[in-house]
Amino acid sequence: MIWNEKIECASRDEMAAIQSIRLERTVRRIYHNIPSYRAKMQEIGIMPGDIKSVEDISKLPFTNKSDLRDNYPFGMFTVPMSEIVRLHASSGTTGKPTVVGYTRNDLQMWSEVVTRALCMAGVHKNDIVQVAYGYGLFTGGLGLHYGTENLGATVIPISGGNTKKQIQLMQDFGTSVIACTPSYALYLAEVMKEMGIAPGSLKLRIGIFGAEPWTENMRREIEAKLKIKAIDIYGLSEVVGPGVSCECSHQTGMHISEDHFLPEIINPETLEPVKNGETGELVFSTITKEGIPILRYRTRDLTRLIYDKCDCGRTLVRMEKCKGRSDDMLIIRGVNVFPSQIESVLLEISETEPHYLLMVERDGSLDVLKLMVEVQEQFFSDEIRELEALRKKITNAIQSTLGVSAEVRLVEPKTIERTAGKAKRVIDNRKY
Repeated sequence: MIWNEKIECASRDEMAAIQSIRLERTVRRIYHNIPSYRAKMQEIGIMPGDIKSVEDISKLPFTNKSDLRDNYPFGMFTVPMSEIVRLHASSGTTGKPTVVGYTRNDLQMWSEVVTRALCMAGVHKNDIVQVAYGYGLFTGGLGLHYGTENLGATVIPISGGNTKKQIQLMQDFGTSVIACTPSYALYLAEVMKEMGIAPGSLKLRIGIFGAEPWTENMRREIEAKLKIKAIDIYGLSEVVGPGVSCECSHQTGMHISEDHFLPEIINPETLEPVKNGETGELVFSTITKEGIPILRYRTRDLTRLIYDKCDCGRTLVRMEKCKGRSDDMLIIRGVNVFPSQIESVLLEISETEPHYLLMVERDGSLDVLKLMVEVQEQFFSDEIRELEALRKKITNAIQSTLGVSAEVRLVEPKTIERTAGKAKRVIDNRKY
């Protein structure tokens, strides 16, 4: 099912025309209402009249997370607070959170793009959707909630945590769609197994997973353990929240609602656009938001764009599953390492669970990468030789794939802390 065929199947020329009109309008709104952004444009000699089409996007300055923090709480809003009907905020790892505000029209737009995403995933109005993302200032729970209601499906607003209750409701209410983080989906499968519940006995058929990076190997793991189709959804609060893009049932990239969110790919070092099809940092401009429109926001996510028409019939540009982030990349003894690379290695090894923790220490002037990984229960043995062989196997696989050595420590199942939110994968204890 295609929710908005006129837009989702528009030609490239039709889409460019829509984007150009909306971009021009957004630039004027931002220039006249946000002093800090007006100063940025004036500094480089750009006026709103210089932006006449989508082709002019590269003339504009970038926006970073620091811009939102520097203007905390409401300095990036383009409407008075009397027009803001909801506030959300992302939890920053340092400093103040980034605050986003929504007008009534913004919330309608957000519901629309999430509904498109659900339709892409194969959800229909007869489904029962269990939203196990967190509700509150985090955008995940309410974003999926209103998109589900807009579709006409039934929503179970359970939020995160309380895992046995989640499973009980799946059984009692006949949940057919689960929406949560991929790491929590694996934890649900783990607890189901402990409770003696076969996933095939449930009505679950689709999982909509986002809010953290996950690999194709993890997808296969989730699909095998929960007997569902695992769909990737993407979003970030600074742009709108979940629903910026989503996979269709073909699982060949996430379709971007590009009539609302204009994507670019840049080289994170030079900040110049890359050639079509090349991997780089994803940048978004919102071209319909009223409360807090944003121009050329650097997401730090690394991906590439695919403009070919999808087999589902949609012409919306697709973004590949993110390969990592330009700002959480670890540099270990001169080697670039992403946690997702470690995850891919571990999921190729049948004896381990997909739960791990990376720790980076500094021994003198040398960086040391330590990896704690859970071993599946049937393979966790008192036989030291067997565990040592497995440890060496993992060590060699990481060395071969990443080109860097790691000190591997094997631990029993359920040793590493589980969470209903984003899984904490990295602890960097280096002092610079």
